[in-house]
Amino acid sequence: MARADIEPAPHALAQRLFATRKLTLDLAAPLSDADATIQPFPDASPAKWHLAHTTWFFETFLLEGQPRYRPFDPAYRVLFNSYYNAVGEKHPRAERGLLSRPRLDEVLAYRRHVDDAMQALLATEKYEDELLELGLQHEQQHQELILTDLKHLLSRNPLKPAYQKQWPLTPIRAREPRWIAFEGDLVEIGHAGAGFAFDNEMPRHRVWLQPFEIASHPVTHGDFIRFIDDGGYRRPELWLAAGWDLVLARGWQAPLYWARREGRWHTFTLHGEVAVDPNTPICHASFFEAEAYARWAQARLPTEAEWEIAAQSAPRRGNFLESAALHPLASREDPAEGTLSQAFGDVWEWTRSEYGPYPGFRTAAGAVGEYNGKFMANQYVLRGGSCATPREHIRGSYRNFFPAEARWQFSGLRLARDSRA
Repeated sequence: MARADIEPAPHALAQRLFATRKLTLDLAAPLSDADATIQPFPDASPAKWHLAHTTWFFETFLLEGQPRYRPFDPAYRVLFNSYYNAVGEKHPRAERGLLSRPRLDEVLAYRRHVDDAMQALLATEKYEDELLELGLQHEQQHQELILTDLKHLLSRNPLKPAYQKQWPLTPIRAREPRWIAFEGDLVEIGHAGAGFAFDNEMPRHRVWLQPFEIASHPVTHGDFIRFIDDGGYRRPELWLAAGWDLVLARGWQAPLYWARREGRWHTFTLHGEVAVDPNTPICHASFFEAEAYARWAQARLPTEAEWEIAAQSAPRRGNFLESAALHPLASREDPAEGTLSQAFGDVWEWTRSEYGPYPGFRTAAGAVGEYNGKFMANQYVLRGGSCATPREHIRGSYRNFFPAEARWQFSGLRLARDSRA
């Protein structure tokens, strides 16, 4: 579940909701029915499913039980359930790409049906603000997933089609990272104060930090090329055992989407295939690759508590979904002394922290209690948001999480080390 300490004005919340719903449609607008139907691999979902599931959320948790509401199609209750066991049956996740029906136009009609019903519900002001806000935030998460899943799908096409026209990349000079030192101390992390937060960001609690240092800038593509050139994918001593097994089993030689052509690395983007810009933050690296790089660099990944404390003074502006770059960009300016550069936006940054409950965490009652708590095993925390994350969706306490082998998200890293003072 989640919370919103300040009750928003009904009209303001409605405006935000329908602006969010419209943005989802805008992201899907360039897609054909075939684009929106194919599932590239079991952990991803077709765009058509994302469009329907985000609509299912509002229908299931806000509209069901309303006296005058009639479902668009009762079969959708099972078809577009994701993982809510308390709601009932669900279609197998790995078979979402087999849903040639309903067609894309029917899914869009479903969205219109639910949006009309939501307009009527909001006019009555008889709804739970927390559920409405949760549905809005949930849809923002799926906006990012639409893009990351679609990118993986298009990358499998030998034509290397672009989702949108290539953007003009301007050369940016390399930024030299610096180490920023933090003293050991008893600190507080987690969400505090007003505004929305997911339940996994709470409760706010105290953590003891040993003195540490963290890099001012994230690791770049150029940095990672040096790791590759130094045999990074051929040196088992740099890897966790499970990561090395994946290197051998899957033939990893570089991050996802990379290919070497005419002696130069290229990468697939939502704008098509382009030459790697060495000054942009590395992305599509797994936790295992981030860990191996950190060892090679004689450093480590930060814990999520270190990252949160270090990012407190970093500005919340950055390269988010709204910039339409849909790819990490090089830093154009150096940050203020002692401030992290590109902490927010561009790439999610892996931490060394396993995803688990904060002290005092309690799962909410009912089906929405399944939103986060049930996934607190066998995953690692990422922080900061990416170039595909809506700007208003991110905050310093936000905890994303993925399995250690995941690479299709815009995931990168920032180095840390124990204090040398």
